Order: sequence, then structure tokens, then C-alpha cells
Amino acid sequence: MNTRYKITRLDEEGNPTLSLEECQSFFATKSDFEYHDSFGASQDGVHMKIKGHFFMWQLENVKIPFRFFEGEIYVAVSHPVVLEKTMEIARLLEANYVEG
Repeated sequence: MNTRYKITRLDEEGNPTLSLEECQSFFATKSDFEYHDSFGASQDGVHMKIKGHFFMWQLENVKIPFRFFEGEIYVAVSHPVVLEKTMEIARLLEANYVEG
């Protein structure tokens, strides 16, 4: 089972302060990430596509979506190496990572 984490940075009133522009600039400097405006998945002949802002992390043959949504970045952590990457991104963005 995957655990969902979010990378967040809050202002004094508790509002998220990460912007899409900041995240796009940040991830553009990371060679192992690629921006997509949608995310698709297929299973048992059913294809699902979600529109949004996704920074796809390439880990061997698997792409892990980091989704920007309303000032925060969400990721499903399925392996300790994904949690390590989440913690690294949070640190570099001077943000926190929390389960939820």
C-alpha cells in the first residue's frame, strides 16, 4: 500500500506558498524529472487520464508522479527511495513533507 505525502511550505496564516512557476523552475534544473500536463495509467484495458501539473521522476523503468496542486506537491510513496527523494525535494525547496 502506498502512503501519500505532500511537500508544503506555509505562510504565517497556514496557507501553502509554493507556486507553480517556482516548482517548474526548480524541477527544470533536475535532469531526472520531466514536466507533463497530464498523467495517464492503464489497467485491464481501461485507460485513465488526469489533467494537472505533474513532475515525473524517472526511477529506472518506472515514472513516479509528483503532482503540483493548490500550492503543494503530492506523491505516493511506494518504496523507501521515493521517500528519500521526497525528503530531498522538500529540503531543497525549504519546505516540509508530511503524510496526508
